[in-house]
Amino acid sequence: MTDIDTLRSMCILVVENNLPQIVHLRSILEEGGFTNIVTAKSSEEAITTLRTNLSNESCDIDLVLIPAQLKESNINEFCHSLKNHTEWEDIPVIITADSDGWWQESTARQAYEAGASDVVFKPIRAMDLIPRVTLALTLKKERDQRRRHEEDMGNELAERKIMEARLQYLVGHDDLTGLSNRRRLEQAMELAVLRARNFKRTAALLYLDLDQFKVVNDTEGHDCGDRMLVSVSNILRQNVKSGDLLARIGSDEFAILIENTTEEKAIEKAEQLRKTLDEFRFESNVRTYHLCTCVGVTIIEGEHTSTASEYLAQADQACHIAKSHGRNIVHKYNHDDTELHRLRNDVHWVPMIRDALMNDRFFLMFQPVVRTSDGKATHYEALIRMKGENDEILSPEEFIPAAERMGLIHHIDLWVVEHAIDFLGSLSGEYSQISLNINLSGHAFQDQSLLSLIQQKLEMTWVPANRLTFEITETAAIANYAQTREMVARLRALGCRFALDDFGAGFNSFNYLKNFPVDYLKLDGTFISNLRNDPVDQILVKSMIAVAHSLGKKTVAEYVEDVETMELLKQYGIDFVQGFYLGKPAPELSTKSFMTPSVATKLPATDTQPDTLPDALKRTFDPEKIK
Repeated sequence: MTDIDTLRSMCILVVENNLPQIVHLRSILEEGGFTNIVTAKSSEEAITTLRTNLSNESCDIDLVLIPAQLKESNINEFCHSLKNHTEWEDIPVIITADSDGWWQESTARQAYEAGASDVVFKPIRAMDLIPRVTLALTLKKERDQRRRHEEDMGNELAERKIMEARLQYLVGHDDLTGLSNRRRLEQAMELAVLRARNFKRTAALLYLDLDQFKVVNDTEGHDCGDRMLVSVSNILRQNVKSGDLLARIGSDEFAILIENTTEEKAIEKAEQLRKTLDEFRFESNVRTYHLCTCVGVTIIEGEHTSTASEYLAQADQACHIAKSHGRNIVHKYNHDDTELHRLRNDVHWVPMIRDALMNDRFFLMFQPVVRTSDGKATHYEALIRMKGENDEILSPEEFIPAAERMGLIHHIDLWVVEHAIDFLGSLSGEYSQISLNINLSGHAFQDQSLLSLIQQKLEMTWVPANRLTFEITETAAIANYAQTREMVARLRALGCRFALDDFGAGFNSFNYLKNFPVDYLKLDGTFISNLRNDPVDQILVKSMIAVAHSLGKKTVAEYVEDVETMELLKQYGIDFVQGFYLGKPAPELSTKSFMTPSVATKLPATDTQPDTLPDALKRTFDPEKIK
């Protein structure tokens, strides 16, 4: 629609009690293209018409055409009525007046003073009326547009202020529960630390973690979990004094900052909150959930130099220790907690392990596994070592536990497998039939990339799969039995062999032996280390060897430290032995005979092999550095 069409569609109210004059004005307007015309016979009827056409705080009448001499009406009062109503004040009024010669100027002045937009003198002609109506409607349209723009700007400004207020609120509050958030808590803690240092005002920070909250989210959905969090927030609100700061600082973690308190009162308050939440029952659609809470407490005192973030970390650590001690308890932060020392130790090891993986600071050592039937080292156990910052040799007992806790054990497992297969691929001649035993963590069998890596490396190096024997502890096998058993079966399908390490250490050893697909059993070293002096160990070792043989599995004894233990094991029918008596872990391989004197005389001298190192291995390892 063009602008002129828009103007012609606007509504014009003609006020006139003279019928011929109404017909005359309507005909002029219609000839000018204006078709939306309504009429009224008096100013009172005109006011009624204006009220009838009100909608959304605006009037649908766009122009009023009214005579100056209207019977029983006062034109001045009519114009003032329009100007006194917000909905009508922008409606232009054109007054039609009789032509009285020198009175024209006086009439026009009175009309303008009353609030009229224009005056048209009779006789009214189209050439006079149409341009003025068009101009008046144009001005009305512009006023309407300006008003709408001002309203839009006002609404936008109001919305922006609301949004800014909400954002300002969210800067310091949690959106779901309405509690303070971590940022506001840290700000309050900084003030509490300053008060503690300057005014000796002791404060306490309570760190609450809902146990097993993830179960609710996973089984009932996040909406149900959100309702539970809101319920917990309301319970905490009811049990926290107005001067204390209650904050939600994580998915299911809350913190309470209590100022002007003592250690005894803080512990008492923490215990009271724990009991309150322990008694709480959350009702979902079909289930009732019982919540328990771990609470960590740290005391903010003036003599300490910790920062706000450090106090928050202390409370978090205390809560973590509460979880490790059985959950649903209160624990106060103690710098000497053994769990904290372990955590600090893990933090120390992580960058060292990552550096060793990236900069090739890991290497393998090899300990012989001797076959008792002929004294030959047909297998070697590959043992990982790490070079420290000063090139000192670090044993796996030092870094493997930290790697398991910090999620780096998968990388180490893959490194060992890859380098062990490469090592086998580099052997030739008299060493070409040597097999390697590779220790794998219990986590390795949860890593789906392990199988594909072994397949690829075997294909690339042309190493027969039966030269690989993977060792897994009984504890690790039990931890995730079904998945581990499936992975073992798939690797055995490739031709790899398996040994169940530390056999006999668990109560379910024989039960798992019956169902677990392994080729070798490595008897737990606790049965071997004092075998010559302990009759009970002798009975147990004999029975384990007999059971293993009856199931078609070969046996390996480690921790063989002396000739007496070696002789006993040979009498019991052990298949393989391993220990410092036969050889310590070293960077080189040897196929020499490891027979004891009583057995060596039964074998021809040609069965011994030279204790030499292939040239390829000499380039790989430097024995002097490793010593």
